[in-house]
Order: sequence, then C-alpha cells, then structure tokens
Amino acid sequence: MNTDFYCEEVLNGKTPVKKVIETENVLAYHHTKPFYPVHIVAIPKKHIPSLISLEDKDNSLLLELLAVIKEVAAMVNKEHGACKVITNIGDYQDSKHLHWHIVTGKPL
Repeated sequence: MNTDFYCEEVLNGKTPVKKVIETENVLAYHHTKPFYPVHIVAIPKKHIPSLISLEDKDNSLLLELLAVIKEVAAMVNKEHGACKVITNIGDYQDSKHLHWHIVTGKPL
C-alpha cells in the first residue's frame, strides 16, 4: 500500500485527533485506532516517507521530532512505568510517512 494517512487525513484535518504535543513542525497525538492501551503517534508535519529517506537537510526537523518523542515517552513512562518507541520501514510501514509509535501495555 502506498498511502500517506498522515498527510491525507491527519494534517489536513479530515480525521480529527486528540493532540498530546504540537510544535511548529511536529505533531504527537493519540492513535485513531490504537493497538495498545496507550498508543501515541509522533509525526513530522513535513512529508518524509520513512526513517531511511531522511536527508541531511532534515537534521533540525529530526532533532525536533526526537525531542517530542522523548517528552511523550517520558510522560508515558512516568505514568505507566514503561513504554516502547517504534518506527517501521518498508513493508512493515502501512502509511508512507515517517512516524513513531510511543506505546505501553499488551497489544489489544
């Protein structure tokens, strides 16, 4: 599948989301169809297909994205005692837009 749910639905407002953190360039929000009891997604607002497609010019955006991921992970860890931070590449990546999952608990 070659879709970009984040650009097509989330960032243009077609699919409303419950925001956790938003900066000028990054959005973290509760997953619209969670696979875990706590399932937060962090995305850059700029379209970047995946982790391996990042370019040197994206370094400042990547640092901002990682800062948001770190803040969300710290919040989830403080509240629940643990979390996972996951990104998928290739066939494991349903939406072709760089995104990270911050999750905790057993899969639903």
